Amino acid sequence: WHVAMSAVERHVPTSSADPRANLTVMSHDQLIDNSAACPCGLLASYAQCCQRFLTGRDNPKTAEQLMRSRYCAFVVCDQAYLLATWHEETRPSKVRFNDKHRWLGLRIRATDGGGEHDLSGVVEYVARYKVDGKGHRLHEVSRFLKSGGLWYYRDGEHL
Repeated sequence: WHVAMSAVERHVPTSSADPRANLTVMSHDQLIDNSAACPCGLLASYAQCCQRFLTGRDNPKTAEQLMRSRYCAFVVCDQAYLLATWHEETRPSKVRFNDKHRWLGLRIRATDGGGEHDLSGVVEYVARYKVDGKGHRLHEVSRFLKSGGLWYYRDGEHL
């Protein structure tokens, strides 16, 4: 999950009557409609799904929820969330984003542990993206640890 060029999500300033009121702008000028399906692949809206984790209104209860929310953090270039959810033993000093990446989707292939009452878990996923119009896949088995009641990304193995 290392990509190049740091930025953070920002909300389009609008009046309540403005049809853009539910849009989130990312650094590369893509828009996410907060009422549209979440980029993580679940059918709930972004606002009801992963956005609540990125804004700190809620914490992921499972390793899979953390994986999905971290994918969304890459979509919206939220370095703060990515660093806050990275285990202290493996956390980098910064996350680099590539403004040419266009994230296309996430598919969870398998999970092992990582439930609400577990202390560790594994999530295998495939994230699809494009760079300069060429498709790519990031296939990884990620390890997660729970500490102090919160889930953290530990590390992963690219497949």
